Amino acid sequence: MRWSQHLIPTLKEDPRETQSPSHRLLLRAGYIRQHQAGVYIFLPLGWRVMQRVMTIVREEMDRIGAQELFMPSLTAREFWEESGRWQDFGDDMFRLRDRKGRDLALAPTHEELFAELARHFLRSYRDLPQIWYQIQTKFRDEPRPRSGLLRCREFLMKDSYSFDATWEGLDQSYDLHREAYTRIFQRSGLKFLVIEASSGLMGGSQSEEFMVISPTGEDTLVHCPQCGYAANTEVATAKPALPTPQSPFQKREKVHTPNVRTVEEVTAFLGVGPELLIKSLVYKVGGRTVLVLVRGDYDVNEAKLQRVLGPEARIATPEEVWNQFGVEVGFVGPIGLEVDEVIADELLEGAEGMVCGANESDYHIVGVAVNQDFQVSRFADLRTVRAGDQCPHCGTPLTVENAIEIGHIFKLGTKYSEAMHAYFTDRDGKEKPIIMGSYGIGIGRIMAAAVELYHDEHGIRWPASIAPFDVEIVEVDPGKVRPQAESVYQALQEKQVEVLWDDRAVSPGIKFKDADLVGVPVHVVLGRKVAQGLGEIKIRWTGEKIDVPLADLPDRVQTIVQDLKADVS
Repeated sequence: MRWSQHLIPTLKEDPRETQSPSHRLLLRAGYIRQHQAGVYIFLPLGWRVMQRVMTIVREEMDRIGAQELFMPSLTAREFWEESGRWQDFGDDMFRLRDRKGRDLALAPTHEELFAELARHFLRSYRDLPQIWYQIQTKFRDEPRPRSGLLRCREFLMKDSYSFDATWEGLDQSYDLHREAYTRIFQRSGLKFLVIEASSGLMGGSQSEEFMVISPTGEDTLVHCPQCGYAANTEVATAKPALPTPQSPFQKREKVHTPNVRTVEEVTAFLGVGPELLIKSLVYKVGGRTVLVLVRGDYDVNEAKLQRVLGPEARIATPEEVWNQFGVEVGFVGPIGLEVDEVIADELLEGAEGMVCGANESDYHIVGVAVNQDFQVSRFADLRTVRAGDQCPHCGTPLTVENAIEIGHIFKLGTKYSEAMHAYFTDRDGKEKPIIMGSYGIGIGRIMAAAVELYHDEHGIRWPASIAPFDVEIVEVDPGKVRPQAESVYQALQEKQVEVLWDDRAVSPGIKFKDADLVGVPVHVVLGRKVAQGLGEIKIRWTGEKIDVPLADLPDRVQTIVQDLKADVS
């Protein structure tokens, strides 16, 4: 492809209001263009990258016996109501009505439609197992779209679904996807971790995420550098870095703490560490009021709490707390507070000499003993793991890092098949719900994650397997080297090497800057050395430059491209 005939609208300056390197560079290098917040046009270079990613995905999905199909994005309300997710998705779901007043949704995911298809065609154990997949556009009305392709309202996703007759079959289908995903991300050139994850709104018994560690990631994971334990902070467990210390408060008494509300203010006023404070938070669960307790040096993990209390649990507003108890939020405590239930983080079990709110403005109580001075209904892991906490497996201090989710796999079980009556007849003639799994990959997220991982101060450095072109020819002086450039261009095409030839009538400086910005893995520079019978090969990843005789240039370039692709295969 000749650059002069291609749409590659590179920018000299960084676009305004870009929040991540991938957002900035994909816009600046002419890969994408923003249509509106969270919605992007993939320009020709960007679409070539997406197509290469999709080719890898299709090859690996076909390798495990999956069958590709294509579902509609415009979906009927009744299917979402069968599963209960018409309400559960809330404002994240795009909803509309047709001219006859029927409610429709732009699908944020497709579990319901695949389950509906299965209930029509998978009626016997002889029809199972099956794996179906698609590459389809999804729609989610993100309240704060950001970071370019990392948080969109419209995005391309590979989602697949397994259908099995037994739980052992689900395990096998899940393992097949886990292996396929590993190969997909390896072939895409990404460095990633497989971590324990929350199933969230999807439901199911087990899920794992494939994560790329990046400062701009919207997720947070904990990782053990010793044994490799890794988990999303929504589900991560750990032993505390600091045990509950010996308390200076030997007896219970009320202490005047004027205008002292936060953990930092209370502990500074009393001269103790936050490990001795009981943080008391009021939650509403439907019509019930629940008091949630955690140690002062930790935060409540909302995902863990919702697994204990249910997805409808929400923290009460300061106004609700005042209206119900007549006390400010900063002075709420468990002693004498009339609530429907008290639940506490497991670190508080048996704790003594603690500090808590007195349910009276400007007062706290010291010397409090858990389950002596007040009763806890149940203890659970409710806290968010912090950096330095000890690995639950080997005791090594954990790290906490931001990460980009590029894939997520779920064991759904029978949640959707039971809700949507997707049953099969087993060998004994009994009807049973089909056992399902769900598996997603963000196509655009792979593209963005590669840029996040592999850019430098000059631009993008694509892994060879997903780069838009294998080679870019940089023609420095068209008037003098055009015949040689034409010859190299034709020879590389004959060798099935995908080539971008910068044949524009612009300065060499612009060409070199654009070449580094666009990030094609191999540059062939044809300039003043052509008079000596030489061309220059530059490896974008390393900056290495090699002078090669023009006659040998096509073969040498082909070998380098093959080697670069082999490195990520």
